[in-house]
Amino acid sequence: MITTREWETVQGGPVRVPDPEKLVHLQFRRFAGCPVCNLHLRSIVVRHHEIEARGIAEVVVFHSTAEELLPHVADLPFPVIGDPEKRLYVEFGVESSPRAVLDPRAWGSIVRGIARDLGPVLRGRRPLPRPTQGRLGLPADFLIAPDGRVIAEKRGAHADDQWSVDELLAAAG
Repeated sequence: MITTREWETVQGGPVRVPDPEKLVHLQFRRFAGCPVCNLHLRSIVVRHHEIEARGIAEVVVFHSTAEELLPHVADLPFPVIGDPEKRLYVEFGVESSPRAVLDPRAWGSIVRGIARDLGPVLRGRRPLPRPTQGRLGLPADFLIAPDGRVIAEKRGAHADDQWSVDELLAAAG
């Protein structure tokens, strides 16, 4: 059971979890500018209208500071939380492990993410990722009901092991 709280977003303003009217998809991602995370979040953005239509609010947590995150997430249509001390990661039992990047199942997305992000970094449109809190975070997804119950969750086994939009919509029923 998740107790109601408000967190300050990197975009400015608070976000309430749980939301009294919607399901909340609470995503734990890795560091600001993480190429795998960027690929995943873009897939969420592309289908964000479908997610909202199902009554789901997105909230994303990174183990980076707001200053590190803002250049990477300012254009996202959902709130992003910076948690550089990893307090929320500890509270929700989200782990770090070398298998995050050593698992061969993550390698394709790592390469695709780097290839996608390299141009903007080289052109100075996006800063080079600086994983000050480490590269070894594992992703996690929680679907939280308005009453605070966690109705579904996924704890990733490697850096690219998170819910797809289809899996999220299926978990929401």
